[in-house]
Amino acid sequence: MDKLSQSEPHKVLLVDDEENITRSIARLLLEQELELEVLRAVSGAEGLERLTAHPDVALILSDQRMPGMTGAQFLEQAKTLAPDAVRMVLTGYADMAATMDAINKGGASRYLLKPWDDEVLVRTIREGVEQYHLVQENRRLTALVEQQNRELSAWNDNLKSRVLEQTATIRRQNEELKERNRRVTHSFRETILAFSRLIELHSSRLQEHTRNVTELSVRIARDLKLSDQEVETVRTAALLHDVGVIGISQDILQKQMSAMNREELGIFLQHAVRGQATLDAVEDLREVGILIRHHHERYDGSGFPDALAGGEIPLGARIITMADFVDRELTELGGDDPVAALLARMGQERGRGLDPEIFPVVERHVRALYLPTYSRRAEVAEKELRPKQLLEGMTVTRDLRTGSGALILERGTVLDAGRIMAVGRAYQVDPPAGGIFVSWAPSGGSEGSAARFTASVPVAEQEVAPDRLAEGMKLTRNLYSGTGLLLLTEGTVLNSGTLDAVLRYYRIDPPSCGVWVVEERRK
Repeated sequence: MDKLSQSEPHKVLLVDDEENITRSIARLLLEQELELEVLRAVSGAEGLERLTAHPDVALILSDQRMPGMTGAQFLEQAKTLAPDAVRMVLTGYADMAATMDAINKGGASRYLLKPWDDEVLVRTIREGVEQYHLVQENRRLTALVEQQNRELSAWNDNLKSRVLEQTATIRRQNEELKERNRRVTHSFRETILAFSRLIELHSSRLQEHTRNVTELSVRIARDLKLSDQEVETVRTAALLHDVGVIGISQDILQKQMSAMNREELGIFLQHAVRGQATLDAVEDLREVGILIRHHHERYDGSGFPDALAGGEIPLGARIITMADFVDRELTELGGDDPVAALLARMGQERGRGLDPEIFPVVERHVRALYLPTYSRRAEVAEKELRPKQLLEGMTVTRDLRTGSGALILERGTVLDAGRIMAVGRAYQVDPPAGGIFVSWAPSGGSEGSAARFTASVPVAEQEVAPDRLAEGMKLTRNLYSGTGLLLLTEGTVLNSGTLDAVLRYYRIDPPSCGVWVVEERRK
């Protein structure tokens, strides 16, 4: 920790009701040879006693779920005893309400999950202590300048150069603080992305949907000349627009609204309001919450939850409504040209469900984002589908196993009506972790006869170990973690950032195979 040159080490307080956790983290920090004094406590009450005796603690890392006093409650009281300490939450539970309390009430700047990555944990603690050090150092230098200003009348001819020197030091410190603030803002944005992944984990149907809606919404917002802040608000709202579905039964989420009974529909219609309520505790997300509340309103006033119409609906919500409609419709449409069918459906909904003023800027973005995937050529390549999307003649391109590991269909199996029914039953009894990977392509036959389908693999596709990947390679299949979380989508071109991310994924939650790529050749 080369930036921390001082006579005494900074103090770090670890609070967790499991003593082996604090002992393990303390040992990890000592192994890094950091200039730190590590204090430990096994409860919120003991942590407050530690802070009373050591009010100069630089960083507090607290568990969220502890008996007697939660992490959020402890951090809220800790702000009074050690207001300058950097506060962080470490927990093994993906509890969004508790996380919001820790951030909003306890002033937590980071939210870390158990089990942790040692390298990430050490780096996060180091950065937090450095931030505390910079704040204290800036305060000291500011006080020094104020004292020197009071002594101006007694200074000699070198006064000007000495003041300039100190001013330069303060400016440098302020620039470092600005950089810290930028990183805090970046961490907040990454936290939002992490929350969106919790939504994806709740339903496999939402994995690519959330990302597609976000990408299309941001493109539309920029095309409409919204400000950078407004675009960022739309982006965050699109990432979290389905946050209210957490807690709703999978049986309901897998149905179209038209197929729901009265009770199921009543539950589903609550999710937009629940989404706003979830975020309302965080002041910076209240505008986002408003867009989430209204993203199921319809332009003609027949939507929910408030039956707003036309310009009464916030512009950001109308944008997300458009993007959500596009992605959901394309998921259900089939045929040789689903994009063209979608554009026709959009025309029918213009002025009814969709804003006619936004409509003119959408088509080119739809074609750019979806045409490569939904074109006839893309149908030849491997796809991951839900059971109800399967068609006779499709070829299974990967072994399909139940959630407990029993083989359902072997790779190369050509689907017929009986096999499709068997797959549907398997997903009801012992659901596999993901979808069914298939390919289909016409391979001859006379006009009017049943089409034959054969598996097709992209030319030059290869399965590569993560440490053999290189910049410029392009993913030919979605990459999922070992627990089924979508990590990278088909078509992603690897760069230095995504290469580092892939290596981290394979350390934290390793995929069951390598990475399927082709090498992009430059002309």
